[in-house]
Amino acid sequence: MSKNDLLSPDTMLREGAALYSAALDDDKLRKLFKYKKLLMEWNQKINLTAIEEEKEIIIKHFIDSFSIIPYLKQQSTRLIDVGTGAGFPGLPVKVMCEAAEVVLLDSLAKRVGFLDTVINDLALDKIKAVHGRAEDLGVKPGYREDFDVSVARAVAGLPVLLEYCLPFVRVGGIFIAMKGSSTGEVESSQRALQLLGGKIEEIKEMTLPFSDIKRNIIIVKKYRQTPTKYPRKAGKPLKEPLI
Repeated sequence: MSKNDLLSPDTMLREGAALYSAALDDDKLRKLFKYKKLLMEWNQKINLTAIEEEKEIIIKHFIDSFSIIPYLKQQSTRLIDVGTGAGFPGLPVKVMCEAAEVVLLDSLAKRVGFLDTVINDLALDKIKAVHGRAEDLGVKPGYREDFDVSVARAVAGLPVLLEYCLPFVRVGGIFIAMKGSSTGEVESSQRALQLLGGKIEEIKEMTLPFSDIKRNIIIVKKYRQTPTKYPRKAGKPLKEPLI
């Protein structure tokens, strides 16, 4: 029997949140469990996650999402989660940081329908799910260079992510790339960083609590405006990365 088998799900959530300096009260805990229940129910109808075991969801989705909270410098941060999927990391971050203003962006309408249900059932405000592509929204007023933070988790390679995400970030804001154990993409991202106005400020390696899973959080500071020709048209960043 592993140590994880002895811990209750709520204990894991509380301890995981504490490790990232995030206070988890009973109301937030209730919301996270309601979110998890909806995720497991909807996952029977549409493909939201390959992770189906309760404690695995807590570790690999919820606690993993908490790991970016220390990089949100102000409570009222305006954040966009690009390619959010089932809402990670943006939804758990919103539950934990109530004053944050959050946009969840995804290209699949069914997933956006799930996110709308979670937002309504949890009675969250200052958060919305948007159906669209990063390349299309990244040029629109109200989205372009309008966020303090953009974040993406396991969406694409870093040069592609930079073109998706940096156009949303105001000068002085940050893009957070949540990556796996390898940082090999950093070397191939130098051209994209230079063209798009970003600079890597920090690479933080960590092991997810209650596991031996390695993660890297890459913090990219936006130091100048992104040229208006970026992002390129839908599909182009993925087909022809800036490398």
